[in-house]
Amino acid sequence: MSAALAPERWLRPSPAGLYCQPGDFYVDPTRAVPRAVVSHGHADHARPGHGAVLATAGTLAIMRQRYGEDAGGTLQRAAYGERIAIGDVAVTLAPAGHVLGSAQIVLEYAGSRVVVSGDYKHRPDPTCAPFEPQSCDVFVTEATFGLPVFRHPSDRDEIARLLHSLRLYPERCHLVGVYALGKCQRVLALLRAAGYDAPVYLHGALIALSELYEGFGVALGPVLPCAGVARDALKGQIVLAPPAALADRWSRRLPDPVAALASGWMRIKQRAKARGVELPLVISDHADWDELTATVTGLGAGEIWVTHGREEALVHYAAGQGLRARALALVGFEEDE
Repeated sequence: MSAALAPERWLRPSPAGLYCQPGDFYVDPTRAVPRAVVSHGHADHARPGHGAVLATAGTLAIMRQRYGEDAGGTLQRAAYGERIAIGDVAVTLAPAGHVLGSAQIVLEYAGSRVVVSGDYKHRPDPTCAPFEPQSCDVFVTEATFGLPVFRHPSDRDEIARLLHSLRLYPERCHLVGVYALGKCQRVLALLRAAGYDAPVYLHGALIALSELYEGFGVALGPVLPCAGVARDALKGQIVLAPPAALADRWSRRLPDPVAALASGWMRIKQRAKARGVELPLVISDHADWDELTATVTGLGAGEIWVTHGREEALVHYAAGQGLRARALALVGFEEDE
């Protein structure tokens, strides 16, 4: 019986992203390539212009929504757990728990099994399929919050803080900065789970993707466009908007808004202060330090590759646990939190 081929012999970083040589495709390439396997719909992972794209139905729908005809020349849908051959490589997508359609990418070739996590989290999230651990020889993990300082509090407690502030300031509007894909819909779901059933007002940039989520069966409760609503009618209401809108002229039409921002980066008080955030909400769609370390030690992988984030600390931790670990230093990924 021949020995398995070491993964670094057939899967390697390149200027365009992580390249799988025997399948001749890239994983989450950072520029247009002939063939891409895409983990999820955030723009730093799902770029336009690829010749062919393999992804989940949710991710492909998001790419079509955002890019139209530039979503890709050929779009191939894969269900979770479906095994697809690309050249000599078997590719399977497994839930990542990050956003709608997000997937870990499982690659099997020449006796080796590699899992590329994409972005992921372990916390329950009704807006997407939960993370499912995958056995592997090599686990390629994100490290967006790969420092011990990043330990996210309970989502429910953060939403409770928002609702408490709403009761304290009934004459003010609460303007919550959320990313259009994932965070907006998760905050809506958390509000509904907390019993808040009033309409939530949305900035125009958040409406299309929220409707897409609803089309995939994700219930978000009553939402209304903020455009055209009288200023006084927004007193005591919650308005969701892209983070950039907090400091934009658009927000000046709101009645004395309490500026809030839902992000894992709100753990860092200086970041909140610099952005003029009055109510920082530590709600993240990425694994925190405890989730990252539990994942890399719990999968049984003998080797950990770390990418796009605070790589050094997680590499050091994994090595201290007796695992082979290295930083991939892939470029082109953003802080989409």
